[in-house]
Amino acid sequence: MSTRRPPTGAKRLNLAASDVHYLSEVLIAFYGSGEGELIERYSENALRRIWKAERFSWWMTNMMHTFPEAAEFDAKMQVAELDYVTSSRAGAAALAENYAGLPF
Repeated sequence: MSTRRPPTGAKRLNLAASDVHYLSEVLIAFYGSGEGELIERYSENALRRIWKAERFSWWMTNMMHTFPEAAEFDAKMQVAELDYVTSSRAGAAALAENYAGLPF
């Protein structure tokens, strides 16, 4: 599969919103009580969310796009993934949660 990935699912906007959420928590805690623990963990928390969004974009791109270098196995896996998210309540829920943005 290709290593180039489009921003599937408008994840950049979702990530910007989550950055504002996390940063506001950090600043409120720091300036409200002088607590620096959240500042210490800000990058770790933000990166964990970013990599989850990257994983979703990678998965969604591989499920929705065809690639010239894809083998027959890859094509069959793609159909299986599409079947799973369209026929399974759990698959549909996972797709919806990731597409709309993971909870904070």
